[in-house]
Amino acid sequence: MAILVDDVQLAVVGLGYWGPNLVRCAVEVEGARVKAVCDRSTTALAKLARRYPSVGGTQDLARLLEDPDIDGILLATPVSTHYELGKRCLEAGKHVMIEKPLASTVEECKELIDLAEERGLVLMPGHTFLYSPPVVKVKELLSTGELGELYFGTSSRVNLGIHQGDVSVVKDLAPHDFSILLYWLGRPDFVRAIGRAAIVPETIDVVFIDMGFPGGCLVHVELSWLAPTKLRRTVLVGSEKMMVYEDTSSEQVRIFDRGAELMEPQTFGEFQLSYRSGDILTPRLDAEEPLRLEVEDFVGAIVNGVQPRSNATLGLDVVRLIEATELSLEYNSAPVFVDPSLDGRRAVPDRRRSAAGMPIVQPPAA
Repeated sequence: MAILVDDVQLAVVGLGYWGPNLVRCAVEVEGARVKAVCDRSTTALAKLARRYPSVGGTQDLARLLEDPDIDGILLATPVSTHYELGKRCLEAGKHVMIEKPLASTVEECKELIDLAEERGLVLMPGHTFLYSPPVVKVKELLSTGELGELYFGTSSRVNLGIHQGDVSVVKDLAPHDFSILLYWLGRPDFVRAIGRAAIVPETIDVVFIDMGFPGGCLVHVELSWLAPTKLRRTVLVGSEKMMVYEDTSSEQVRIFDRGAELMEPQTFGEFQLSYRSGDILTPRLDAEEPLRLEVEDFVGAIVNGVQPRSNATLGLDVVRLIEATELSLEYNSAPVFVDPSLDGRRAVPDRRRSAAGMPIVQPPAA
């Protein structure tokens, strides 16, 4: 039976850093109601109860799963719990939105996706940047071909801290850039990475990732918990125009009418370049909160039976890219092909491992 939009009742599980933000946005979504929240901490539950007295609270997830009135669960728990808790929610017949990443491994993601499909339930990873107005605007620019053929891109997501205790900088920060690039460009052909654990032994806190996309576009991603300032900046260079997306800037998207063209040689073998430096355009962006739009999309997917923008297949690909990056790091920066048919048996070049984590390069013979 179809669910009426004003019948959608939600519960938020996990009231750490991100959970309260989900509650705040969910209570503002028209046609949805937050019926309950769940957390092990009585202090966190009491704090939410003071702010939202009409929302029930419990330390027992089973109580939420047994409640027939609750349609959807928003999970904001540690990454290591995503698979177990997501599976319990789906088995209880609840639609689920899981904060990024969808699960810890590709196999776990596939199991959750299969379970959701078997039961006709919405399974949605929480990749909030896909609902950010500047990210959507760049998607429009790419869809209309305004940038022309893409040559390359660069992305920097760096700041000072916070060193996570259970994951590397790859699992902490890369899901943001991976989800955006998948939304913009589709799945890359290969990934290769180099990184190091500068502060905490065995915990990589700086990594540089190269990605090759169909058509030849190359993208370089820089991630770090060790930087003097916070930077969230992506550049795309095309044959017609160039674009800068800077999340922390007052002008989040800027389009540069700049480029270079190869001219016919005037003399044999002498090529010349013609450089173009035109206007810089800052498009108008909607002032919408991405997290609220994301929760709205989750509710809409439940009501209308449609796939949300941040869908489970994209979430699976994000985890696939994380695994490929970690595999490249393990094999001394060897390129790893991103092909779903290779999952579980990826073809990795036969390179010796080294303690420094660098490829062994031999000089050419004299």
